Amino acid sequence: MGRELTRRGALATAAALGVAGTVQAATLERVERWGLFEIALKATVQENPFAVEVGGVFKDGRTTVRAAGFFDGDDIWRIRFSPPHTGTWRWVSESPVAALNGRSGQFEAVASSPNNHGPVGVVDTYHFAHADGTPFRQIGTTAYGWTHQPEAKRRQTLETLKSAPFNKMRMLVFPNASVKTNEALFPFEKTGPGEKDWDLTRFDPAYFRRLEACVAALGALGIQAEVILFHPYDGKYGFDEMPSAADDRYVRYVVARLAAYRNVWWSMANEFDILKTKTDADWDRLFQLVQTSDPYGRLRSIHNWRRLYDNGRPWVTHASIQNGSAVLDDARAETYRSVWQKAVIFDEVCYEGSLDERWGNLTGPQMVRAFWHGLIAGTYVGHSECFPVDGSEFWLGEGGELRGESAPRLAFLKTIMEAGPKPGIEPIDKWWEQHLGGVPGRYYLRYFGEAAPTEWSVDLPRDEIVGGERFKVDVIDTWNMTVEAVPGEFTMQKRDDTKYFFRDSARPTLTLPGRQWMAVRLTRMDV
Repeated sequence: MGRELTRRGALATAAALGVAGTVQAATLERVERWGLFEIALKATVQENPFAVEVGGVFKDGRTTVRAAGFFDGDDIWRIRFSPPHTGTWRWVSESPVAALNGRSGQFEAVASSPNNHGPVGVVDTYHFAHADGTPFRQIGTTAYGWTHQPEAKRRQTLETLKSAPFNKMRMLVFPNASVKTNEALFPFEKTGPGEKDWDLTRFDPAYFRRLEACVAALGALGIQAEVILFHPYDGKYGFDEMPSAADDRYVRYVVARLAAYRNVWWSMANEFDILKTKTDADWDRLFQLVQTSDPYGRLRSIHNWRRLYDNGRPWVTHASIQNGSAVLDDARAETYRSVWQKAVIFDEVCYEGSLDERWGNLTGPQMVRAFWHGLIAGTYVGHSECFPVDGSEFWLGEGGELRGESAPRLAFLKTIMEAGPKPGIEPIDKWWEQHLGGVPGRYYLRYFGEAAPTEWSVDLPRDEIVGGERFKVDVIDTWNMTVEAVPGEFTMQKRDDTKYFFRDSARPTLTLPGRQWMAVRLTRMDV
């Protein structure tokens, strides 16, 4: 499903210390920069194969990367690597098992294709961009259990995403006991008839192959896969109460399988503070384990319920927040940036839907409002929706199809973001109730939300304004998805009654239509 795997090559036979094995070593393959190169090694061992360490060392003459491998069943170990540079890369395998040790080869990393912009990282403290510098304007969604659905449902989800605005998907690794799943596959081998009878030292590779196929399919659509490693909604299988050694073993396995996919983000947990079997020290340890196990430094966060994790800690790359009230206005949302000095995504602000529960009954306008207030604050917001069919099925839990009103309006918002400053919007005069985002002196965005003003005083804070700057103005209807250019231009002059603001004395106010969900955009003309 869109994976960039290189499994061709010659088969060589080796024997050492009584362990027979073969290696599938790549000939000089060509793999895109930030693509995925894979080595398949074969050996037969008497011990638990999941306990066998294997990895690869990759060198291009200036960079050395060590990547852990994993056992994939049928006597096969795989090592995956994503080249950060173009050029010839040479590799050698490392393992205490002789048949898996010292295998070597090389491949050529070539220039990335037009749709391959590389992995996403944090830039300018508060924003995101791909490795090639392309801004990443986060418009995320959540479908926790979509990877656990039957194939037809998974394909329906991907078809929906093809025409949706979302460029990030939050999803669980472990099944959610409250969501219908395809229970033919589980992450561990069964040891008995009980629901919690698992051998936590042995994984089911087929379960993780399905997961990585979903990650790869999202990548083919240009969508980031935010992989949620732990969650508290089990109550059935016991994966929420594994001992620390099992947690660590599981994390290493998932990271080894998925880290080379350039569209992977790591979320340590959803609503971490409900997982009563883990302390903050456990989360610190697991964060650092992901950090040290992932040679590419993929983005890392943790999601809260009622208690916030200290997102200022060095292993957290950005804050992932549940707080619907924070995005009722931009001033509230911005505070999170100022506290942690990091990029902030309000991944859960309640969801558009028709549920009785308060977390799943936002109207479409309320869902869209959260995104706009978050944007003005210089933060980002996440979506999902809860419109049940036959009493149970909806996007948040299972994926499938979208039924709400917000998605087209978020697509429109995305066009506004993409036409705006790079890498993103900054709050302007943020603690003085200006409700302006943009770049001082160059670009301003004002969102009115539920208010329905008939005019707005075009007063710009003095930062980066000296007088004489000329601006064009657009009136944006964020719900009806229209942009109306205001005739003429606005030339800034210092106000006589205050030193803090500039305006055009010939046209100090802008007429507005008196409707809700309006915004105004000012773009400087003389630069």
